[in-house]
Amino acid sequence: MSECCYLITDNGSYRPEATFSLRDLAKRLGEQVGETIHPVSLLHSTKIDAEKLDGVKAEIFEPFIKKKRAEGIHKFMVTPMFFGPSAAIKEYMPQRVEDLKTNGWDELEVQIAPCVVEPLDPEDTRMAQILVDQILAAKEQQGYSRPAIALVDHGAPRIKVTEVRNHLGEQIRKLLPEEVFPHVTACSMERREGDEYAFNEPLLENVIGTDGYRDEVIVSMLFASPGRHAGPGGDVAEICEEAASAHKGLRWQMTELVGRHDGIIDILAERFVQGQASEPVRWVEEEKG
Repeated sequence: MSECCYLITDNGSYRPEATFSLRDLAKRLGEQVGETIHPVSLLHSTKIDAEKLDGVKAEIFEPFIKKKRAEGIHKFMVTPMFFGPSAAIKEYMPQRVEDLKTNGWDELEVQIAPCVVEPLDPEDTRMAQILVDQILAAKEQQGYSRPAIALVDHGAPRIKVTEVRNHLGEQIRKLLPEEVFPHVTACSMERREGDEYAFNEPLLENVIGTDGYRDEVIVSMLFASPGRHAGPGGDVAEICEEAASAHKGLRWQMTELVGRHDGIIDILAERFVQGQASEPVRWVEEEKG
């Protein structure tokens, strides 16, 4: 057994298809890096009936590492399936690790690899190219001529996550020919109430159906896996359907999800190597950003 236990982690979902997607990513990443990668969500997924998961119960972070402790494993490395530095990775996970360490598990070490997108490296356009590939596929599938692009993520309470969304929007704008794709807007599916979360604007519901977004619209999905938000009949699709009902002539198409693109494994494999060289995580109270 390897000295270190390797995980790939997402936020978790109550939908079986999200767990199947994470398992698929774990398998493909493991094949690339030559290690066993365990698909372990942070929260939620253990609520799914095992019968809906081919009889194999989903696992979440804290119970999983406690189980591995009983097997004599004290070192873990997490590759996040998160596009940017969300509170789940920067706050929740380090807090849980620190709590376990201070409650008798002194030898626990958890390394966390970088998130998928590194905005400080403007030359790295791999994630944007994945989104562009899926936009072009949607355009061809629908036979659109000059579609507008709405790049949509979930929306986040940390501005640094939204900065990743905006960074990718700018890269997409540069990668696509303006004469064919005249409008590219980065937006959020939802946001929290309050002026302090206004950085999530614009919302998708306030983009689709407005000037430039009333004819052909491709919704570029900055989501890794299907679920309540990004799956068929999910929240994003409902927003688009409502807009189409209100604006006659509006046609829209959501792209495939990022987790299905082969290129995501190359990025995750690089983050995996970076994670192996990282220092064990420590919880340090920091200003929300």
